[in-house]
This record gives sequence, structure tokens and C-alpha cells, in this order.
Amino acid sequence: MIQIDLTGQVAVVTGGSSGIGLATAELFLQAGASVAICGRDAERLARAEQGLRERFPQAQLLAARCDVLNADDVAAFAGAVEKRFGRTDMLVNNAGQGRVSTFADTTDEAWREELDLKYFSIIRPTRAFLPMLRSTAKQGNAAIVCVNSLLALQPEPHMVATSSARAGVLSLIKSLAGELAPERIRVNSILIGIVESGQWRRRYETQAKPGQSWEDWTGELARTKHIPLGRFGRPEEAARALFYLATSLSSYTTGSHIDVSGGVARHV
Repeated sequence: MIQIDLTGQVAVVTGGSSGIGLATAELFLQAGASVAICGRDAERLARAEQGLRERFPQAQLLAARCDVLNADDVAAFAGAVEKRFGRTDMLVNNAGQGRVSTFADTTDEAWREELDLKYFSIIRPTRAFLPMLRSTAKQGNAAIVCVNSLLALQPEPHMVATSSARAGVLSLIKSLAGELAPERIRVNSILIGIVESGQWRRRYETQAKPGQSWEDWTGELARTKHIPLGRFGRPEEAARALFYLATSLSSYTTGSHIDVSGGVARHV
């Protein structure tokens, strides 16, 4: 049960049409916040919006198709949020995905695509919503939270481009936190391990043994990948960490991160 009232506050979630982003939007709505979500896939976004409106019929909700790598899309999304709600208190930068590749088979184009995605999925929304966050910071809580990966601290050779980009993003978030702290805008992140997603569900459908349940299949993979808790994470578990960092529950925390990896981190 959430013990905080966000009535009157506005939360923006990029990549909010599924998985961690959608679970985070649900938490904000439960707490009474007005919520704006965006996503690239219009059909998936429409399904997410319908589901949220069914669960929260009185919700103040805005759903807009937006590619966060497109500056015009992001500017239009920020404009729509300002027109509808007049403010932004919390920005969750969630868009992104992993690229499986080694150094030997990663082309120059692939490197550029990966770095572009990881950096500008944070840079463009942050730049677009910063004026509203600055206004909000004068009144109370203003926060930016980014979904990052444990790869930032614990790189994997089969994900060399993503690991490198994630490490850079960790540095970017730390730099932003220092720059924006005097304006009372907090910037933090979460570092996720393996979290259940549509991609993993599709792999299960094609790779699972006949009669093997989702729980058994993911449990077997978790053991293979040496996850101490013995299972994949759930979107709502990552969402709770994002919620904490985005709200005044973490009012004295900035430039930090929360590990949501099931104990797989090897560093102290």
C-alpha cells in the first residue's frame, strides 16, 4: 500500500506503454498523480492507455505517441504535457533496450545506434522537460529518474556496446545530479538485471521444453545466470524503486542508484 499522496503532481514516463514504464505509471496513478506516458508503438500505447483508464477511471492521464530519439516528437510531447497539466514534477526516462554483440561483430553503425539510443533517450526528454521541472522545484519535489542497467558497473562481453553505453549513462546521471542540485532538482537511477518482459515471454514460447512452465523455464535460466534470488525480476519491483526515487520519499537522495538485480551484482 502506497503511503504518499501525489494529488496535484504530474509524472511523465517515457517508454510507458509496457513493462517497467507501464508498471511505474500505475504506481503514480494509484498515488493520485496526473500521469503522461509515451511510446513509439501507437497500437501498444493505445492498449496501455485503455488498460489504465479501465483500472483508474477517474485518472488524469495523457498518452502520446513519441519516439524519444526524435527531437520534434519529444518537443511535441512536452508541449502536450504543459498544455494539459501545466507542470511536470517527476520525469522517468525509461526508453531503451539491450544489444547482444561482441566487439568483433559490432559495426560502426551499430556502435552509433547504441550510443545514440542510450544517451539521447535521456538527453532529449530531460532537455524538453527541464523548464517545467525548474518551475516545480521552486514549489517542492522535482526529480528525474533513469532506468539504467547493472551492465554499467558489471559489463558483459556479449553485450559490449550496451555495457559501454550504460557506463557512460551512469556518468551522465551523476554529472546531471551535480549540475541540477543547486536548483533543487534531484537526479537518480536504478540499475536493473533481468526483468520479465515481452521479449522474454517470446523467447519462452520458442525455447521452452514441452510442458515446461514459465516459472520453471525462467528459474532454470536464473540458475544458469547465477542470480542469487533464483528468478527474474518483475516490472513492478523495478517500478517501486523508480517511484521511491521520483517522489519526496527520497528527498535527500541525488546522484545515486538503486540495484534491482536480484543480487547478481559482484561488486561491493
